[in-house]
Amino acid sequence: MPSLRDATAETPAPVRAVANAVTQWIDRLGSVWVEGQIAQVNRRPGVNTVFMTLRDTVADISVTLTCQRSLFDSMNPPLVEGASVVVHARPSFYPNRGSFSLAAREITMIGLGELLARLERRRQLLAAEGLFAPERKRDLPFLPGRVGLVTAPNSAAERDVLENARRRWPAVQFEVAYAAMQGQRCAAEVIEALDKLERNPEVDVIVVARGGGSIEDLLPFSDEAMIRAVHALRTPVVSAIGHEPDQPLLDLVADVRASTPTDAAKLVVPDMAEEAHGVTWARDRLRQVITQRIAREQEWLGQVRSRPAMADPRNLLTARSDEIDELLGRARRTLAHRLDRAADDIGHQRARAQSLSPLATLQRGYAVLQDADGHVVTSVAQAAPGSAVSVRVADGRIHATTDRTETDPVEDPHA
Repeated sequence: MPSLRDATAETPAPVRAVANAVTQWIDRLGSVWVEGQIAQVNRRPGVNTVFMTLRDTVADISVTLTCQRSLFDSMNPPLVEGASVVVHARPSFYPNRGSFSLAAREITMIGLGELLARLERRRQLLAAEGLFAPERKRDLPFLPGRVGLVTAPNSAAERDVLENARRRWPAVQFEVAYAAMQGQRCAAEVIEALDKLERNPEVDVIVVARGGGSIEDLLPFSDEAMIRAVHALRTPVVSAIGHEPDQPLLDLVADVRASTPTDAAKLVVPDMAEEAHGVTWARDRLRQVITQRIAREQEWLGQVRSRPAMADPRNLLTARSDEIDELLGRARRTLAHRLDRAADDIGHQRARAQSLSPLATLQRGYAVLQDADGHVVTSVAQAAPGSAVSVRVADGRIHATTDRTETDPVEDPHA
């Protein structure tokens, strides 16, 4: 048979060649240790082989697992669906059916101690990634418009959440998304329900509720895929899984942990009776404060009104009126005195100015003689006979012509 590498479009390899090549490649793997979860067990009557489905604990991947009936029956406790196991198996490929499977040679159920140790290692790894960080926790809304609920149909947890929430706040609205709360389908269905509620814009908070159970029953709520799905949600999540001692990893990644489904109902909605009591108390307190404030203001107003100035405001006006009259009289007297002094001063200054004025000299009978050019004549030599002159007197001028001039004899000043 030609090699698959030599196959071309003109000389293609047959299906058997491809199947045989895949079989040879898988046979080279040898035996491997595989961890997973038993998702399905099929014991066919009269067949010495037990067929099972081994599911990955995180990804949605499964593979067929077979083992001898004697190996299956010898296990104590019996192997059941949902059990976590470690399998030593040899991979096989069946060319006739084109199927892949694992042939188990040894199957070991993971014990409680080992299971808890694995959960602790998973918790540490997820915590190191920051999935449980307190700073990423979101506060729950005070009064959500609609509450999303993920639980099993017709379960006690559903009744506890719905009844207690409606008892506390009758108007609360719920959007319920049902999912398996245990078994191999639990994680996938819860993730699907969370995604459905997340896509509903009316849902303000999501509650994942389940009653108590064994560690194996609550194991899906520590599933890594579920933890990462809750971490990616934008809507706040309340985890109400089991009872107070139970603490799956979902409690750590959720925004709020409730010890029981009943406690979750108390966390997501307020108590209407308590809120009404609080409103009544606040209203009474406000009324008391306002009454005290009004009383203090009335007392202050009474004190103000009892003062003399407020008892008869006219007394204050009368006193101020008398004071204004007195000040007005003083102002008038002062102004008159200053005006009299100013008038006297002006008279004195006018008299002095008049005494120095040439007009005052002219009024006493003196005159000023000027020639035709307007020059003052101070000597007879300046006024020849027949020349025109003007005489300045107190009330005007006299125009004349000189007839003659006389010279006064010179007097000796020392005589």
